[in-house]
Amino acid sequence: MWGYNIAKISELMTHIVGIDEAGRGPLAGPVSVGAVRVPKSFNKKFWKGIKDSKQLTLEERELWFALAQEGKKKKELDFAVSLVSEKVIDRHGIAYAIRLGIKRVLKSLGTSKTESQIFLDGGIKAPIEFKHQLTVIKGDEKIPIVSLASICAKVVRDRRMVKLSKKYPEYDFDLHKGYGTLIHRQALKKYGSTELHRQSFLKNLPTGRLDSSKIG
Repeated sequence: MWGYNIAKISELMTHIVGIDEAGRGPLAGPVSVGAVRVPKSFNKKFWKGIKDSKQLTLEERELWFALAQEGKKKKELDFAVSLVSEKVIDRHGIAYAIRLGIKRVLKSLGTSKTESQIFLDGGIKAPIEFKHQLTVIKGDEKIPIVSLASICAKVVRDRRMVKLSKKYPEYDFDLHKGYGTLIHRQALKKYGSTELHRQSFLKNLPTGRLDSSKIG
């Protein structure tokens, strides 16, 4: 059901939480942290066909996000997404911004520090007071609830970037969502940066052509 043996989760646990981030690497826009919480008895049929957000099409991500919204409306599950601004990223670094996002979503969901089993993707961790947490490499591929967290994080961030593209039409944020594609770097060269850009990331831009397919 979860990619890990549910029987190994303590009987004291009442909920399962999955956490992932989206937008760690873009040159512009916020980083997004998503969290999904379900009761331990959640219907496993819900997860059929789910994948990591990067392995889904735009339409598939939107469908899963709609399912999450429907589940939240019916109080079958809950989810939260935190967008941490580029200003915070520039001031404190991307790792700090992601940790802040994790704290925000856990608080938003009212996550119990003692009765929730938390799964996180990659190298991210919940605050130390959450005793029952496990960080899993490629957790967004192995654990369905983390996959849904990744989808929620990406859909919310992508929608924000599409909205911001109307304010900055010359940068085509609706196409690349702030990632360092060739078209984005050409716009930066022509127009310079905006308040939406991560200045700390622009300082480290490599020279030469960037692979425009790497849009995340």
